[in-house]
Amino acid sequence: MRSLLFAFALAAAACGSKQPRTPTAAPPPTTPLYDRLGRLDAIKAIVKDFVEERVAKDPRIRARFATVDVAHLEQMLTEQICEATGGPCKYTGKSMKDAHAGMAITEAEWRAFVEDLVASMIRFDVPKAEQDELIGKLATMHDDIVGK
Repeated sequence: MRSLLFAFALAAAACGSKQPRTPTAAPPPTTPLYDRLGRLDAIKAIVKDFVEERVAKDPRIRARFATVDVAHLEQMLTEQICEATGGPCKYTGKSMKDAHAGMAITEAEWRAFVEDLVASMIRFDVPKAEQDELIGKLATMHDDIVGK
């Protein structure tokens, strides 16, 4: 009897809905990523750690940055992240294609760069969702950077 009731309930539920069910995605956060990252001071701290403690010491990519003006790089990355995340900054640097022309950056170097950025975000307790969102925004630059 119990299984008959269960089968009837399933059949009724299936017949009661004429439209196929589609999963609904969670609505995007209403607070800009810039704010969720902690605004400009937090972005500066993440970038400083990323450049000075991660990239500069990472044997996979540190040679790429050996002659770079660190203060300028930090400023450009801060502007870029600030603008990309909905902050008030305006990126004033070169296009990614122009900045990386002739460098022949490899996929492995790109991955190392991203891994180092994630490590810096983890150090500053950036939640995984915000990490993924920022990496997603930066990933749009991949094709202008890698292999050029």
